[in-house]
Amino acid sequence: MMANNAMSVKILTVTLVRSPIGFDRKQAAVVEGLGLRRIRHAVRVPDTPANRGMIFKVRHLVSVSDES
Repeated sequence: MMANNAMSVKILTVTLVRSPIGFDRKQAAVVEGLGLRRIRHAVRVPDTPANRGMIFKVRHLVSVSDES
């Protein structure tokens, strides 16, 4: 049962489009926590409430696309 649930997890692609320099240090920590290293770097993260909250915190710095 657990394997079916793991296969149905949606994946989001998060791309850093703006530098966190000049913004709050907490936002830079969130960008780092998402695994983003430099501008135009993209990572794939599972669509969980924790990741959604992190993305919402830095929504002005990142671009998000849905992978279906």
